[in-house]
Amino acid sequence: MKSSGSAHAGNAVSIGAAVRALRRRDPVLRRVMQQIGPCQLRPQRHYFWALAEAIVSQQLSVAAAATIFKRLRQLYPDHRVPRPQDLLATPAARLRAVGLSRQKVVYLKELAAAALDGRLPARRLHSLSDEEIIGTLTKLHGIGRWTAEMFLIFVMLRLDVFPVDDLGLQKAIQRAYQLRRHPSATTMRRIAKRWEPYRTVATWYLWASRDGKGVIYGEG
Repeated sequence: MKSSGSAHAGNAVSIGAAVRALRRRDPVLRRVMQQIGPCQLRPQRHYFWALAEAIVSQQLSVAAAATIFKRLRQLYPDHRVPRPQDLLATPAARLRAVGLSRQKVVYLKELAAAALDGRLPARRLHSLSDEEIIGTLTKLHGIGRWTAEMFLIFVMLRLDVFPVDDLGLQKAIQRAYQLRRHPSATTMRRIAKRWEPYRTVATWYLWASRDGKGVIYGEG
């Protein structure tokens, strides 16, 4: 299932406006942005498969998740992006054989069923608010708020997402703003107030500042 191309294009164009606004409003963030360079956030088009990848990756190292996900995709050589019906029709034993836990097989099967029966309304997600999308996704087993927020940021490229529970973001804010203590959610929201409505872009830069380069996902 694919997303709306026009919505993606609009958000991609808006990154330039976000970068300019953030540089103007926050001198601390401006220094971070100068160190990192251009924002590398790009939307993805295949919502179902992006969520499947998120489920596969949970509680695994990047390398282990990539290996398992590669094996999973190889089960469907006839499709560039496997479809929900393909995954749903795959015996659980074959899915387990690529390295998936029993619980993740259950989660992936439910995700596929939801994509087919309308509980995951991929074609109209772009018309929902951020909180409506989070509410829709977290009704599915295996998807919590953090995973839904990562989906909004890295897949849908929603521009004002702020995952206050993300450990990587907390550490980055503490370092960038030279805070003596680990920041509370209240402190983080106070700092981020000046970033609205572009908190996604600010978050990406802060994640990237932890190792001096762009990131794919933060830390849950």
